Amino acid sequence: GHSVGELFTRFPELIPVRTQRWMASDSMWLQRTALLFQLRYKKRTDAALLFDLIRQCAASKEFFIRKAIGWALREYSKTDEAAVRRFVAETALSPLSIREALKYVDRRKPQ
Repeated sequence: GHSVGELFTRFPELIPVRTQRWMASDSMWLQRTALLFQLRYKKRTDAALLFDLIRQCAASKEFFIRKAIGWALREYSKTDEAAVRRFVAETALSPLSIREALKYVDRRKPQ
């Protein structure tokens, strides 16, 4: 995911074609890469793309896809907590994805 993220930073024109091709493939690992390539992007994250990719595979039963969804959202929550909270509230996700997505959000709540 990280190497792909760096590649896409240098060649952003590849993002729409490659991510959609990967999401349409039968390869869970390519789908996972599409979900995770923005992990280190922080404020440069294309939230609309991230959320769209997640919606495309939100019903997946694959553990590694569910975990990747949560991981991608958890990392983005460090940049835009409100957007992640809203997305999680409005989107049917697996309990694993939700738990992972809100891991840091829940820790930041006042006690």
